Amino acid sequence: MDQDDATDGRVPTQLPAMRIRQTLFCLLQAWLTLAESQQLSLNQLYNFSTTPTSTTYSLPVSSSPLSVSVALCSSTTSNPPRFFVSNESGITPGPNNLGQANIYEIVLDADSLGSWTGSMSVSGMLAVYSSNQFPFEVGVSNNGPIHKVLDTLPLLGDSTANQVLLFSPPFSPPTFSVSTYPNYTFPPANLTFPTEPSSPPQFSIFIAPTSQALTSLPRTGCAMRASGGNIGLYEPSSSSEGLWLRDSDGWRWQWFVNGLTPQTNYTVYAVDNGTQVAGPIYFTTKSAAFACPILYSLPFCPSVSYAVPINSSNTAAGITAGELPEAVTENFLSGLTNFTVMLSTWACGRDLYSPIMTCTDCQAAYRTWLCLVSFPRCAEPPSSTTSFVSSKPTAQQVFPALQLQNASNPRNPNLPSFTQDYNAVLPCLEMCGAADRACPYFLGIKCPLAKYTASWSYGVGYIDSGEEGVMGGGSTGMAADRYGNVWCNAAGVL
Repeated sequence: MDQDDATDGRVPTQLPAMRIRQTLFCLLQAWLTLAESQQLSLNQLYNFSTTPTSTTYSLPVSSSPLSVSVALCSSTTSNPPRFFVSNESGITPGPNNLGQANIYEIVLDADSLGSWTGSMSVSGMLAVYSSNQFPFEVGVSNNGPIHKVLDTLPLLGDSTANQVLLFSPPFSPPTFSVSTYPNYTFPPANLTFPTEPSSPPQFSIFIAPTSQALTSLPRTGCAMRASGGNIGLYEPSSSSEGLWLRDSDGWRWQWFVNGLTPQTNYTVYAVDNGTQVAGPIYFTTKSAAFACPILYSLPFCPSVSYAVPINSSNTAAGITAGELPEAVTENFLSGLTNFTVMLSTWACGRDLYSPIMTCTDCQAAYRTWLCLVSFPRCAEPPSSTTSFVSSKPTAQQVFPALQLQNASNPRNPNLPSFTQDYNAVLPCLEMCGAADRACPYFLGIKCPLAKYTASWSYGVGYIDSGEEGVMGGGSTGMAADRYGNVWCNAAGVL
């Protein structure tokens, strides 16, 4: 056999052996990688810290789409960790094989959050690449990403010089049954709430002066919780005032917080279950001379949650229904009861009242209006530290509808005299219009005209377009915003 024949005879027998050894080596490497990877379980949250090398984690099999979400738990200005997912067994994802089939990068957004959702019919892998040590969270779920930024916002009730009343985003909207003829009944003047949700979302509240590090942190729950310092953390069950049903939007957790600094800008986030972030919203505390306490948790006025001109010997926890003067409560309840009796003389439940409204809508709109005029909202004029500026970029500065009230002549004559003069935020004219539209004509509800005398008693032109030269001129489009500006009083209804 010549040399060429010998060579031709060896190649077919040695080359397959080499390929077999390479394949076995690759499979061994993949097996070792999987063996060294931590197995992540379904519907679990994990806290890790990156190292200057790559780290891998095994992902669970799921019959429904699997979501893998990541959140950074500390600020970074450069070289954040990179996250890669593969949904095919034996493949370690990374920057070198990005673009291949079944290899994906979880790209972090401006909030330092990222997620991937896709098929995971076999055990895949999450790989983390970092040039330094960095804390992060991983959530694995078959019910959508565990980490996210919520569309809804927490709600500001009101602030004093060193207190604030805050609410979580709404959840579990109640279901109201509409009664029909012949058993047509109205809600009582002193409302009774339905049963609280058995498993409400566990919102926590984070508060810090806007000048501090809260605004520079990633918008992630783990970053806020780990920051410590001067950031106030208020848990749902241990430090809240419990659940409250303010309106038809749903239940909310509410917090009454003390110990704030006068005339200071604050930033607020609400975080559900430590991973889903709502906010931020902002508010400014009043000056040290502000004397009105916060009134809240009134069953007959559930949306009232602001400072009122009522004297109180102990304002550390604000004023609730139990601390409200008995004469004030009785007068309100008797007035709303008499209105309801008159309303019930109309054929609400038998004949067609309106194609879009019911008499129950009328009572609800009238209740809201009556609450706003019965309990004036205290405020302070804007200053250099509290700038009421319209959210529209082209609009001029807009000032709230404030009216100076004499202490001995309260806006509501049924309230006792206050200790000092105060500025009241006038109710939004639209609140009167809502009652006028919802109620039968024979009740005689009439609202003043925006062009003439409405500005004596109401905030005009903030929500709807007002007449030329009247107050806000429709430039805000709302009663209040997320920055703590309140132009007219709607108690958070509009």
